[in-house]
Amino acid sequence: MSKVAVAVKLKIKAGQRDAFSEAVKPGLATAQGEAGTLTYIFHHDGMDENVVWFYELYADQAAFQAHMGSDAFKEFSKSLAEFIDGAPEFSFLTPVGGKGI
Repeated sequence: MSKVAVAVKLKIKAGQRDAFSEAVKPGLATAQGEAGTLTYIFHHDGMDENVVWFYELYADQAAFQAHMGSDAFKEFSKSLAEFIDGAPEFSFLTPVGGKGI
């Protein structure tokens, strides 16, 4: 099976990026223990202080579904809701090659 990558763009309410970044830390720690989650990286956007990104790489579709369906992810998502301004933008990608794949 092929790996699954996801880029998620989130717009954060004005002035809330630092608080959001703190709120993300437990979810980053949880992802460390997910066997099928190969990469789970949180980014600040370099051009817009009210935008953040996640880049996620999963071993396969089943690993992605396990992550999204977990109770831990559902609680994590709820804990971030107060900071988010609008719906997340998901880009689903199929890695083809390159360093780190």
